[in-house]
Amino acid sequence: MKHAIRFAAVCILLVGCGLIRKSDSADAETGKNQPRKVLIVTGIDYPGHKWKLTAPVLAKAISEDKRLVVTVTDKPGDLAADDLNKYDVIILHFMNWEVPDPGDKARSNLKSVIAKGKGLVLVHFACGAFQQWPEFVKIAGRVWDPNMRAHDPYGKFAVKIADPNHPAMKAMTDFETVDELYTCLTGKTPIKVLATARSKVDGKDYPMAFVLNYGKGRVFHSVLGHDVQALANPPVARLFRNACAWTAGLKPLD
Repeated sequence: MKHAIRFAAVCILLVGCGLIRKSDSADAETGKNQPRKVLIVTGIDYPGHKWKLTAPVLAKAISEDKRLVVTVTDKPGDLAADDLNKYDVIILHFMNWEVPDPGDKARSNLKSVIAKGKGLVLVHFACGAFQQWPEFVKIAGRVWDPNMRAHDPYGKFAVKIADPNHPAMKAMTDFETVDELYTCLTGKTPIKVLATARSKVDGKDYPMAFVLNYGKGRVFHSVLGHDVQALANPPVARLFRNACAWTAGLKPLD
């Protein structure tokens, strides 16, 4: 009995000194296993981008990682919601074509939650959202410049993995896709390019996927995903699935 009392006393002492952290370990383990909430924001785009068809395909691709719980809203104004921070990752899958962007509160809300550590993923023409917001290029890394040539003609091209060692590129290898090869991005925000494609029009390489940090938040930006065919392409589906896991602080699955 005396030995048991002594052992308990030693354990209490070690916990007090920070040498045994059983509760911390349990909390960390619990947090690691908790699902991450992903919000896809869609609802408006250039008429050639059929978001009603592509958003479900994107959601399905991401949901194949069972750690990611996907919600889709077709109201970009939901970015102004007071509880936006309940989501671990926000996906921008819209472009406010010929209509005002979601407004001041949506802008400040998006900026705040990403800066505080939430993840952000931008898909295809989301690079053209928030055209009147100077801060957007700092968040997105690169944005659409309407004065530049938009893209190569829609068709097949090869995507080269520029940094296979980045966590978001786990299990990714060079692949072919049928899509729009965007050549219209501009900006000076520091980015890390993860994938490129060579234009058949001008022979130059252009970023197809890149990452950056905005405050404490991780940002993944890919201009791939013009239509259902493009998003359903298995490597592209994996790319966005990896992106969501990585921006949520998880290791992408094998």
